[in-house]
Amino acid sequence: MKTLGIIPARFQSSRFPGKPLIDIAGKSMIQRVYEQCQKSTKLDKVIVATDDQRIMDHLQSFGADGIMTDSNHISGTDRCGEVASKYPEFEILINIQGDEPMIDPSQIDLLCSCFDKSETQIATLVKIIDSAEELFNENTPKVILNKKQEALYFSRQTIPFLRGKQSNSWLKEHTFYKHIGIYGFTNKSLSEIIKLPQSNLELAESLEQLRWIENGYSIQCAITDKESQAIDTPADLKKLLNILN
Repeated sequence: MKTLGIIPARFQSSRFPGKPLIDIAGKSMIQRVYEQCQKSTKLDKVIVATDDQRIMDHLQSFGADGIMTDSNHISGTDRCGEVASKYPEFEILINIQGDEPMIDPSQIDLLCSCFDKSETQIATLVKIIDSAEELFNENTPKVILNKKQEALYFSRQTIPFLRGKQSNSWLKEHTFYKHIGIYGFTNKSLSEIIKLPQSNLELAESLEQLRWIENGYSIQCAITDKESQAIDTPADLKKLLNILN
């Protein structure tokens, strides 16, 4: 199956405008993400999906493939859907976050491997939670898996709730998973889910993947032991530069 890696990259950002073009030790963030994706052994092609000519011009400066997309897309998934419609020859689409400059190519390959199962519609990664700070952080989405390692539910709350157990012992009593925000789709499933209206669960938790589950789509999960740092704010950039230096 031909697999296309798509990196959505918007110039506008409420917390960090222009962040795809910020300099990280001599290279822009989008260049670093693109080059990491190029190291994947599973992607047949990598393309940046943007809505800003400044980003397109920059992509050309280092020989990256890019495509202009509608500026009105609400999410990166919608932007990927537009790209997928223009590349029907690709059966699998991988949505790679454009703000994770140190993403490990092996994570992309692991996600792609979920589609070795012909019944996989959507796939994502999860990681075992190993700290109480993450376990009870509402900004860290958690996920419950079934026996097939498919997602049953995602929540910002800590799930499952361990009745009769003190919260400070939960990590010893149960294996909890956090969601790692990289997605894979079949071209067919992606074309369908971008047409779905926002659902009640999605609006309640502000997690778009709940729209897919609520509409009957299965989400295959793979467990990773790696996690890359997202650059959401200038403070995040400073932390990364301290690591690189």
